[in-house]
Amino acid sequence: MRIYTKYGDSGYTRIVSGKRLKKDDIRVESYGTIDELCSHIGLALTCVPKEWSMYNELLLVQQEVFDCGSDLAVPNFYRPFKLKSSSTENLEEWIDNYLKETPNIEHFIIPGGTKLAAQLHVVRTTARRAERRIVTLMSQESDINPAVLTYINRLSDYIFVISRVANLRQSGQEITYTNSPKIFRSKRGDTLHE
Repeated sequence: MRIYTKYGDSGYTRIVSGKRLKKDDIRVESYGTIDELCSHIGLALTCVPKEWSMYNELLLVQQEVFDCGSDLAVPNFYRPFKLKSSSTENLEEWIDNYLKETPNIEHFIIPGGTKLAAQLHVVRTTARRAERRIVTLMSQESDINPAVLTYINRLSDYIFVISRVANLRQSGQEITYTNSPKIFRSKRGDTLHE
């Protein structure tokens, strides 16, 4: 099998149903950003100690992110969606467990610290960009798996929390934004999420 088809030389690509789209179509942008996200997770995994539970979690997340891209590439309900809402429930459970290791947030966290934490912040911001692309796609198309948007939103929260855990485990400290007063407060004193 040849790896190149030359079909894309004119700026078009074919998606799962065989439909032809320009390479800058919002659907292609959406699943292309998911592809970037999957790659950044793979890079982050090279820094995660294999004995940490987040290593196996991220291996599963990478598979589910690939499912998200697959679902976004399928128009008009051409085949059943792959991603299920139970995947988001897993993320929420992991978030709740990792939050026990982290102090309450009073200031914004600046990306950086350890190499792993810095790479995880790249994963997080790529997930946020994917989320924005998916929102645009969903405003134009009605055949999008709604579980994908929810999953990607929760994924960025999960990645944020494990980036904090990585910094605390590996260096014992986080980098906070100091040019503002304390901003994250709630009546119960717990962390606020988007």
